[in-house]
Amino acid sequence: MKIIPSETLLNAYAQGIFPMAESRSSEGINWYSASERGVIPIEEFHISKNVLKLIQKGQFEVHIDKAFRKVVQACANRETTWINDLIINSYDVLNQSGYAHSVEVYLDEELVGGLYGVHLKSAFFGESMFKNVPEADKVALYFCHQILEKNKFTLWDTQFFTEHLARFGCIEIKAAEYHNMLEKALMEEAEFIFST
Repeated sequence: MKIIPSETLLNAYAQGIFPMAESRSSEGINWYSASERGVIPIEEFHISKNVLKLIQKGQFEVHIDKAFRKVVQACANRETTWINDLIINSYDVLNQSGYAHSVEVYLDEELVGGLYGVHLKSAFFGESMFKNVPEADKVALYFCHQILEKNKFTLWDTQFFTEHLARFGCIEIKAAEYHNMLEKALMEEAEFIFST
């Protein structure tokens, strides 16, 4: 099984660099460092009342790291994607060593939404998310925020700013400000622990 060595991946993230493939069928990856970066200030995260009501109904079950590989594969299961087999295998290994995590949303014991990302010190680098039923991705984001806030993470990196993520508080910052935030985040420890 071909993988990107975990040490290579973690060193890249520590410098604000991340990999993406050209397509699902690509064999290799390219490395990126965005000149402008998307981040969600953890203290400014917000979510719609409709999603909160949905969560309060209790129809969804949420777990972390129960089906990490399935989450990444589900994120790759779309018409255009930057997630290939090399990325799936490499991040699966990162998850097994505690440096990547998934937040998984279940409905009637079926995985219906989720997200995954890389965890380094007190930084969380969100990679991708998916939904198979309406709002399941937002439920995953909500619980991801709960984890980051409760465990005192200091940086939530979304890599790119999108209008969709702006609904949750995502902002775009310059590379210099991002690297300053990243440097501080790498000086503090945080654990990715989920407790209801």
